[in-house]
Amino acid sequence: MALADPDLQRLADAHGIATEFWDWKGRLTPVSPETVVSILAALDVDASSGEAIATALAELDLKPWRSALPACVVIQAGTGTHVNVHVDHGREARLSVRLEEGGERDTYQVENWAPPRWVGDRFLGEATFWVPGDLPLGYHRLHLESEDWSVESSLIVTPAFLGLPPAMGNRRIWGYATQLYSVRSHESWGMGDLADLGDLATWSSTQQFANYVLVNPLHAAEPMTPLEPSPYLPSSRRYVNPLYLRPESIPEYAVLDEKARRQIRGLKEKLLAEVGSVDRIERNPIFVAKLAALRIIFDAGRTPARQMSLDDFVRREGRGLTQFGTWCALVGALGMNWRSWPKEYQRPSSPEVAAFAAENAADVEFFVWLQWIADTQLSGAQSAAKDAGMRVGIVNDLAVGVSKESAEAWVLGDAFASGVEVGAPPDHYNQLGQSWGQAPWRPDRLQELSYAPFRSMVAGILRHAGGVRIDHIMGLFRLWWIPDGQPPTQGTYVRYPHEAMVGIVVLEAQRAGALVIGEDLGTVEPWVRDYLRGRGILGTSVAWFESGHDGAPLAPEAYREFCMASVTTHDMPPTAGYLAKDHIALQAELGLLTEDVGVEEQNFDRQLDTWRAILWDRGLYHPGEEGDDDVEAMVLALHRFVLQSPALVVCAALVDAVGDRRTQNQPGTVDQYPNWRVPLSGPDGTLLSLEDVFRSTRAQRLASVMNGFATPLVGMR
Repeated sequence: MALADPDLQRLADAHGIATEFWDWKGRLTPVSPETVVSILAALDVDASSGEAIATALAELDLKPWRSALPACVVIQAGTGTHVNVHVDHGREARLSVRLEEGGERDTYQVENWAPPRWVGDRFLGEATFWVPGDLPLGYHRLHLESEDWSVESSLIVTPAFLGLPPAMGNRRIWGYATQLYSVRSHESWGMGDLADLGDLATWSSTQQFANYVLVNPLHAAEPMTPLEPSPYLPSSRRYVNPLYLRPESIPEYAVLDEKARRQIRGLKEKLLAEVGSVDRIERNPIFVAKLAALRIIFDAGRTPARQMSLDDFVRREGRGLTQFGTWCALVGALGMNWRSWPKEYQRPSSPEVAAFAAENAADVEFFVWLQWIADTQLSGAQSAAKDAGMRVGIVNDLAVGVSKESAEAWVLGDAFASGVEVGAPPDHYNQLGQSWGQAPWRPDRLQELSYAPFRSMVAGILRHAGGVRIDHIMGLFRLWWIPDGQPPTQGTYVRYPHEAMVGIVVLEAQRAGALVIGEDLGTVEPWVRDYLRGRGILGTSVAWFESGHDGAPLAPEAYREFCMASVTTHDMPPTAGYLAKDHIALQAELGLLTEDVGVEEQNFDRQLDTWRAILWDRGLYHPGEEGDDDVEAMVLALHRFVLQSPALVVCAALVDAVGDRRTQNQPGTVDQYPNWRVPLSGPDGTLLSLEDVFRSTRAQRLASVMNGFATPLVGMR
């Protein structure tokens, strides 16, 4: 117990709020009472005085009795569970399960000697029913009847274990990871798009024999400039960024009249003259030009069959899609931050918002149409991957959260906590901690909503994908909440219902026949990795981070089998740049080093000497045999090293395949470095198009390693 006040401690425990935690130095660190009170306030619990705490504890005791049924019960297949129900004392009760696919199953009542109690003006009794463990997987309904009334709530039965998708055939696979926006083709509009993704997947499969392509989050950004460059700070994780659309791939483009096609060609030519050869991904002008082109195509209309398809998409997506489209239109009228809009527009269900949507129906429909087009082009990319023979295909990346000003926060309202933001506690790399500016889910509201927002998000990202990588998967277990106005050091962990959230991920992935990879790097409670493995979710192993108790690189044979193993990750420089110590030079230039440059380089040289010795001793490092480029020899050797692990999924970065040296993101900077705006380039910094990648013999050499052909291709460049 970390708090002196036992009642406040009870309240914190009941709401999953940590009152102490182990810091990055292994010290048990207490959380201040002020932080706990602030976090409770974000959950609408007043703990500002002893009297308020006593009232909150009393309400906590009564809360289950205020509902006839729990809002949502989540179980693993084969387990069964007890469910408490509340009816007027002395009245009969019957509980059954209405199955998702039709039909009904009975439960049976077991002993419950809890005494009846007054709740408001009702005298209630509690009964307990056993829900059997042989129910089918799915989203079912608990149906309670008592005398002349009935009520329902949700019952979700999830797979105990996910494992590998049938398409993998229990065989190891490898694939490429790429930041899609950085991979520009001759046909794209200044940045990589979904048509490029399909082409990249086709090349990866037919020429490289890879079985998946892992892409950065494609989540929706702001609907107007300036755009947030980071794909990990989206406006909505449920919907897609229109920046990734290819206008010419839309069927309606083919039947436009010549005037409209000339307008679109003009928009593209003018844009490419401005940004086509620039050493940056210029999202803002690309967005403006592309949105203008898309509007021309939208205004041209659709055939009856295409309109039917759009209408069906809107019906399937439901109110969330139209609310997202309304938010996009409102942003154009009122500005980016909905929290600064007039109060009547800050709630999507207000009469004023409904009136605005009606008056601006064409704009709302346009933003809805964009999501339909994105859905069809995502489907096209996955179809291209599968048609080319990939076992998995596209693996999408799911960001950990959204900003407080996001569409998601506006649409879902109090499903997100207010007065706090998500971040990270101090660690070795950020000793002051981190504030991410993201709004956290409220665990209690998620349960009350039967996890519907979470379910639709996961199902949506898997609809046209063979897998998903969940960034910071520890966020399904706990997140670091920071009260507004406080530094990250004054935050604490808040627990999430991981059994339910992981279970839903597993259920949706099984239905989609998809792979799930959890990014479990950094500070992770030891039992979390075991739990994820037990549910059939792959972890993440990165060679640079894997070390033994002595601090030396971990032998690949000691890696986890159930993981995605790689040499590097998008949070680090490409391997060629890392080996060349480019990251040290960059950090020195930006003033981010805590040690002298010479000391940093000496420490890094010792690390590299250790790696070279290990790779040489294993017969993996062939300096001089693979051309004159020692950096490439090390890149290939490191990938051979990872392939000696038992990991079932192995990942190579596309930047490593072409010898790119520049990092995509330099932590600790905003505009001092062009984070998330670096186009793909070769070892000498020359910009590379997707067509250049297709011709890259360097990529052929890496693919030969990934496919198990360790013999060096002497003389190739």
